[in-house]
Amino acid sequence: MTGSETSPTFRLAYVPGVTPAKWVRIWNERLPDVPLALVQVPAADAPAVLGEGRADAGVVRLPVDHTVFSAIPLYTETTVVVVPKDHLVTAADEVSLADLADEVVLHPQDDVLGWERPPGEPAFERPATTEDAVELVAAGVGVLIVPQSLARLHHRRDLTYRTVADAPQSGVALVWPEEATTDLVDDFIGIVRGRTANSTRGRARPEAQAGTGRAQDTGTGRKAASGKGSGKAPGRSAGKGAGGTGRTAQSRGGSGRTGGARGAKGAQGGARGAKRGRPRRSS
Repeated sequence: MTGSETSPTFRLAYVPGVTPAKWVRIWNERLPDVPLALVQVPAADAPAVLGEGRADAGVVRLPVDHTVFSAIPLYTETTVVVVPKDHLVTAADEVSLADLADEVVLHPQDDVLGWERPPGEPAFERPATTEDAVELVAAGVGVLIVPQSLARLHHRRDLTYRTVADAPQSGVALVWPEEATTDLVDDFIGIVRGRTANSTRGRARPEAQAGTGRAQDTGTGRKAASGKGSGKAPGRSAGKGAGGTGRTAQSRGGSGRTGGARGAKGAQGGARGAKRGRPRRSS
């Protein structure tokens, strides 16, 4: 991390078609005291919103300028063609760009697939937005090739879509300004990457730190209690310890006065026992 400053609110930008609901839910569970504000922005405006500090991070479409932004790729979307429900391409589950060569393919101004010219026949003019293009598809003017999430976002009952196997695809990534990697950004990175709340790679939560402190205090208290117990009868404990050492030393070769005395006493007792147990000679 390059910064440790915090903000009362974490602002997450997202572009049309992206659904960050799962990550927002996890954020609210882990950081209930830090509100997460969603900022919806057009795909073309996302770099400016992040660069100007109007959002802390964003779930946006690639590509981005990697000299300015850090990015973690999340997934790549399936590309589909949106058509009326009675269109010929609906006879197949998947089509190719060649199958659309004779179609009027609409190319909205906010296109996110990045091609200079879509396949098929160009429309008389380019619609301003993807939503406008969908309306033209419903009117029978042409067809539209978009990421599947945008087809779902602008769903209409009279339209459907099919996968286009060889079309360009849109990648989605978590992006933030490289020079503004705050603690909250790092927290969200951990959520997106699937780290657990107690992951060592994530920033430790205050509750976890407090719990660690309590555990340490408890352990220290137990040690202190143990020391206190030993202090009640230091002579007894010391003597017992010395005796134990002496016995061990005696068995290994004999050193230590206490152990040696006890060992000698034991030897005498053994000799007496052997003498008492010796059978008498017959007269």
